[in-house]
Amino acid sequence: MSRLDVTEKIITAKVSKGLKWSDVATKVGQSKEWVTAACLGQMTMTAEQAATVAEIFGLTAEEKKWLMVVPYKGSLPTSVPTDPLIYRFYELVSVYGTTFKELIHEEFGDGIMSAIDFKMDLQREPNPMGDRVSITMSGKFLPYKTY
Repeated sequence: MSRLDVTEKIITAKVSKGLKWSDVATKVGQSKEWVTAACLGQMTMTAEQAATVAEIFGLTAEEKKWLMVVPYKGSLPTSVPTDPLIYRFYELVSVYGTTFKELIHEEFGDGIMSAIDFKMDLQREPNPMGDRVSITMSGKFLPYKTY
């Protein structure tokens, strides 16, 4: 058994039970964005969070333990994503990555935006011309140090 096996079991149970990530997140007590990432194997759950998720998805005690193991982060099977939706994020970074970098450095100085001290909010934005996806990402600025 591996973490990937547990992730696949969670996805199978989610589909068969007709669950929504937002409902799972409410039961876990964290954001839908974090809980989804955790259930997909990208975050480490506490024992309490893992117990809740195990109950929701019908996981065994052994499978529940995998939810508490620090994962190998980065879940894409190829360096250039082939899934059309994920590819659009790759495309965003390809097109706007240098813009993000320039503007962050101009505003904050030499450093990076943390993906560890990070939060995200994804919402549907109604629009008469077609609904829009609104994603707000907020990461702590980490300046490079001199030594």
